Amino acid sequence: MKSKKEEFSIVGYEDFLLKSRKKVNLYLNIVLWFFVAAGPAIALGIKLGFFKDISYLTCAVISGSVVLMAVIHIILMSFFPKNLLTSLFALIAMDTLLVYMTLNHVSIYLTWFLVPLLSIVLCDKNIYIFAVVFNYILMFATTWQISGYEASFRKEYSKPLEYFLDTIGGFTIESVIMLVTGTMIVRLIIEHLKKLINQDRELKESIQSKREKMHLLTSMADIYDNVNLIDFINSTEQSLKKGNETKHSIDMREQTHTLMNQRVKKSVMGDQLDSFLDFTNIKTVRSRLSYKKLISADFLDIKEGWFRAQYITVDSSLDGIPNLVIYTTRNVDEEKRREEHLVRLSLTDEMTRLYNRRCYDEDLNEYKATGLDDDFVIFSIDVNGLKKVNDTMGHAAGDELIKGAAECIAMAISSKGRAYRTGGDEFCAIVNESNPEEIVKKIREKTSKWHGMYVEEMALSIGYATHKDNPKASLDELEHIADSRMYADKDQYYVSRGLDRRKR
Repeated sequence: MKSKKEEFSIVGYEDFLLKSRKKVNLYLNIVLWFFVAAGPAIALGIKLGFFKDISYLTCAVISGSVVLMAVIHIILMSFFPKNLLTSLFALIAMDTLLVYMTLNHVSIYLTWFLVPLLSIVLCDKNIYIFAVVFNYILMFATTWQISGYEASFRKEYSKPLEYFLDTIGGFTIESVIMLVTGTMIVRLIIEHLKKLINQDRELKESIQSKREKMHLLTSMADIYDNVNLIDFINSTEQSLKKGNETKHSIDMREQTHTLMNQRVKKSVMGDQLDSFLDFTNIKTVRSRLSYKKLISADFLDIKEGWFRAQYITVDSSLDGIPNLVIYTTRNVDEEKRREEHLVRLSLTDEMTRLYNRRCYDEDLNEYKATGLDDDFVIFSIDVNGLKKVNDTMGHAAGDELIKGAAECIAMAISSKGRAYRTGGDEFCAIVNESNPEEIVKKIREKTSKWHGMYVEEMALSIGYATHKDNPKASLDELEHIADSRMYADKDQYYVSRGLDRRKR
């Protein structure tokens, strides 16, 4: 089974042969026309006395035959310019001409090997083997035909057979050498061409890919406030925004930030400037982007609000180190506000707008990780009589009571901490307050003044635990202390009203 790369190479090579065969046929036709000059050249040799047994008629036939074959070849090229048979016709025509010249005693032995050499340009091993073998068959037959004539003029040969064996023996050795070496040359040419074609294809694909990426990035430039192309190979930066496309050099040894970031940093919020400078340090960008598509971070602009800085890999080396990087900044203030709103919703109780149980658990985990201050206080608060209100007055009245309790707790705690609704009528609060009784007093005052549309009065049971009074207690233990005190306060409330809490 061939690999995908080999298949691409073969397809590309075959396509190359088809495209180049038209040019090859043109060159072969030029060679044919060049042979037209053989007739006049031989005629000149006759006149000068070099050729004694050759007639001027033979010269005319040679030139006339070549002209005819060249014209036929032109006609074939016009109809079948890329056809292999068109090329084979030119090669066979040359062989036929050589046979005629040899039979008429025009013995130019070097030309016998011209046709196989010309066949190499077709870059086809089978065609080359055919050309050599066909050429040898014609040499064999022609040498046999002229052996009697040639032997009669040479004293070293007593019989035509001796001339034939001696001459064809040399031709055979030369043909074998040509067959072996030529086949190797053709094979090497084919392999080299396939390699070059494959490299050319990969290079074109790479160039096309880069062009597409650049076109995409350029078209996306309007989405961003700033878009810079950073070339780490040539150490340059270039804005992709229209009207500002000058390339600027980057001194990677001395320079830590691009011109764009030197401008952007002027409006970054002071407490975020160090983080921004660390993220945009041009000396560390390549290592941080290694084997990554992008890295990003959000920062606060003094005037415009939140913005997002991103480094996006466009092109990288085989070891994953980026060579071309796009650096962008984009305002995300609205997005940030939406995120904050969604976070608030996820951490807020829908009915009371206090923080919910999830937020309470997350805050407790954070306190467990960071530790407690001396003025840390945890409250446990419960609504008294909610079940009775729900049973006698309906759930609308019960909801009113819960909302009223939340409002009173939130106003009493104010900015000193957070209040949470952790269950149906259960509330908690975490505050930093050295005098928690002051908060209890405020809650009592708020609830005593509260009146609803359905419910006339409200009572809350309150318990709390401080870290100062219980320095060795864990956060879970402080919760338990606050709950115990809340239930004790609830029992006292029902006793003061002369009610059995469990029987209501």
